[in-house]
Amino acid sequence: MSRELVGNGSGDGSSLPHEAVGHHRIAVSGGAIDPAEHLGFVADPAAGCSIVFTGTVRDHAPGKSDVTHLEYEAYAGVVEAKMAEVVAETADRWPILRIAVSHRTGSLHVGEPAVVVAVSAPHRAECFAAARYLIDEIKARAPIWKKEHWPGGAEWVEGA
Repeated sequence: MSRELVGNGSGDGSSLPHEAVGHHRIAVSGGAIDPAEHLGFVADPAAGCSIVFTGTVRDHAPGKSDVTHLEYEAYAGVVEAKMAEVVAETADRWPILRIAVSHRTGSLHVGEPAVVVAVSAPHRAECFAAARYLIDEIKARAPIWKKEHWPGGAEWVEGA
């Protein structure tokens, strides 16, 4: 199986690089992320399961019930390389057919997708395990910084 890893750090607004070819796609961009586009990319006739995890901006955080928006910063090339590492590990551990991973940068309002991970596999057990591994490892290892904003203040939190 081809394991071409493709990035889209250009910030051109597309959540998946349309010009890329391969079974795995990675993007870090200031543009909106479309979970349906990710699901479409991982679609495969051999898939018995496709999963899309969408991490969205919520209106609260520990000790704060009034978060208005988040701000994400990252060096796209560095984050894409780390994500590619996690994607390759995932593809080596489970019989994955396709993977698409995107993370937003910039200012995001409550309810907007910040990260999307999509996976397809022949069976659900592998698909669920791979999707969980991907989001957990990307969150733990990708150097993406998050700033929470609320009325009267803001602070950087949870940097990798």
